[in-house]
Amino acid sequence: MQSFKEVLEQRRSHRKYGEGGVPKEVCQEILDAALMAPAGKRANAWEFVVVTDKECLKELSLCRQLGSAFVAEAPLCIVVCADTTKTDVWVEDCSIAAIYMQLTAESLGYGSCWAQVRNRQSRTEGVSAEQYIKNILNIPENIAVECMICVGPKVEQKKPFDKGRLQQDKIHYDKF
Repeated sequence: MQSFKEVLEQRRSHRKYGEGGVPKEVCQEILDAALMAPAGKRANAWEFVVVTDKECLKELSLCRQLGSAFVAEAPLCIVVCADTTKTDVWVEDCSIAAIYMQLTAESLGYGSCWAQVRNRQSRTEGVSAEQYIKNILNIPENIAVECMICVGPKVEQKKPFDKGRLQQDKIHYDKF
């Protein structure tokens, strides 16, 4: 079993996925991790839409002008949303849940990639990426979409994060 530090070092974005899909048990383990994520005032405003249908994945891949094409080839896409009436920190809560999913996927040997949705434009003039996805998935108006997390078998082993590239100058002690 990998240590948490090793999982952090190994987690890289994977936009290409191998054959075999993601077994239901693995998907459930990834979702369980998201449900364990901390949330402000334990509001648990997040909601998760699990998509495995190939046609739906192709539609979702068109949600942005750039940066979402890989969704079409993913065997699993989890749309991370939140009920904005429950908390004002839904963005943070969704982000934490999303990274919990990605780290869990990595710990189980699967690749993942985040596709940002919030504050992104769709290919359709005047339609946000969020509204585009809401229309496809019948997401209610009070539910906001933060991102999509795609998961699948890795087709390549990427090099771990190069700790020599850590930007130590971004760390400040006592004062900026």
